[in-house]
Amino acid sequence: MNWLLVIAGALVGAPLRYLADRSVQARHDSVFPWGTLVVNVVGCLVLGLLTGAAAAGAAGPHLQLLLGTGLCGALTTYSTFSYETLRLTEAGSGLYAAVNVVTSVAAGLAAAFAGVWLAGALWA
Repeated sequence: MNWLLVIAGALVGAPLRYLADRSVQARHDSVFPWGTLVVNVVGCLVLGLLTGAAAAGAAGPHLQLLLGTGLCGALTTYSTFSYETLRLTEAGSGLYAAVNVVTSVAAGLAAAFAGVWLAGALWA
């Protein structure tokens, strides 16, 4: 039964990732991968909220499978982040590649911490 929760979350997360990425990227005339950055940071925020909610006893293991593993697993993408960073480097945009790495890691961590903090404020 647990695998159905993961599949259900992924069924929402994968198309959401694609549509959000395309929507954000279409608004920027730049080689910088804004769409991937946005979906990854949003996924970190959601996972932080879920982690904080679970720690407060407000989210059980089924919700963690549905949203954490399924939705966030399909929404976020380390492989695309890596690929786009490599492509920026190969295209001679090393500065953009470095900014992508630093911004993605820093913003992702900040979003995860913010999600945990927000969940603590909501369910404490």
